[in-house]
Amino acid sequence: MDQDFSNDIEQGLINYLGQYVTAHKKRVMENVLSQRTRFFTVVLENIFKPHNASAVLRTCDCFGIQDVHVIEKTQVYKINPFVTRGASQWVDLYKYHQPENSGVQECFETLRNKGYKIFGTSPEANSIPLDQLNPNEKIALVFGNEHEGISEEVKQLADGLVHIPMHGFTESFNISVAASLFLHDLIQRADKSKIPDFYLSDKEKKEIRLQWYRSVVKNSEIHEKVFRDSISK
Repeated sequence: MDQDFSNDIEQGLINYLGQYVTAHKKRVMENVLSQRTRFFTVVLENIFKPHNASAVLRTCDCFGIQDVHVIEKTQVYKINPFVTRGASQWVDLYKYHQPENSGVQECFETLRNKGYKIFGTSPEANSIPLDQLNPNEKIALVFGNEHEGISEEVKQLADGLVHIPMHGFTESFNISVAASLFLHDLIQRADKSKIPDFYLSDKEKKEIRLQWYRSVVKNSEIHEKVFRDSISK
């Protein structure tokens, strides 16, 4: 199919479904899309407690992070809708589950192919403090499970380790709190740098706009079939 024709169909479908989205909802979506980014992303490794992972999804949505990656080992992640408060509808979730191995290599290879530097979050001695992370680079932050933190495999395969300096007896924050602190710091510093490709491209916005319209329009699959039938005649 010709690319221009395919793009016209996609835009036509967006316009068609848009008839069933209120003007207010569209304005909210466009405002959110204008602040969405894939420059930073979050990886969750083998999270034991689903509500913690769901809280991180909510955090990512709040900070405009579009993608979250979940490495499933012994734990299979299921979204907790009472914790995400609908965030899972707006964030893209990618899962890596390989019974024969850990999924870490597949996840990291995927991220590096997209230009990310990967940093495991850990308080170990060779870990750098958060303020030494370069916000001008695409960064993937890996958070480990509640009991053991990130695995040795992640520590070995990551580009580096990073931590939030702490001054109390406790060595770590709750995972969603840690994610909030990391993302807030990085986004604030990146915003000052005015990075040209920090936010989503027009093409990415278009793809996500269609994805969101499909999710909010009741019986969107039926509407889409009617639209496609109409253009095939």
